[in-house]
Amino acid sequence: METVLQIAALALMVIGTLFSFIGVIGFIRMPDAYTRLHATGKVSVFGIVFLLLAAILLTPLSLWKGLVLILFVLLGSPSVAHSIASAAYRIGLPMSNPARDDLKGKMEQGDGKD
Repeated sequence: METVLQIAALALMVIGTLFSFIGVIGFIRMPDAYTRLHATGKVSVFGIVFLLLAAILLTPLSLWKGLVLILFVLLGSPSVAHSIASAAYRIGLPMSNPARDDLKGKMEQGDGKD
């Protein structure tokens, strides 16, 4: 049974490391801040979740502590990515080849905070 848990944890570590590595490559290769946030915000979160699952299997970390950490990562990551993207848009970071910009009209009209 111990060997099966170690093999499962090793597989989860490899998968988590691959997802994290793909997120880092996406961060380096993408042209603007918005697509970089997409690469790191989506792919790297899966890497963190898989690595936490491996930690649950390999270490004396209790199951509930690991699941709470996973829950916090899954709940917090989209909010953080949205906040960073919103701040980048508000300070005027340009988009690379935008297909459409739904916020452009709203920002030109003003948001009523002036």
